[in-house]
Amino acid sequence: MRLINIGFGNMVAANRLLAIVSPESAPIKRIVQDAKERGTLIDATYGRRTRAVLITDTDRVILSAVQPETVANRLSDEEDEHVD
Repeated sequence: MRLINIGFGNMVAANRLLAIVSPESAPIKRIVQDAKERGTLIDATYGRRTRAVLITDTDRVILSAVQPETVANRLSDEEDEHVD
């Protein structure tokens, strides 16, 4: 199992990620609100502005203060290291 750093030392299992998206659109805001109501929201922003929303295959929604591109680059860097 590979772990991806999503900021402030928080890690997420790479094989569980379905999407890494920006929190700006109305549909994503609804997904975040629904997850909060269901109790499946994980806030890993440490009080900072949410810049990325990670959606997992276990129906968890994770908020990160790191840009979506940064998380995606960390994910692809991990994959490149394991290709050897």
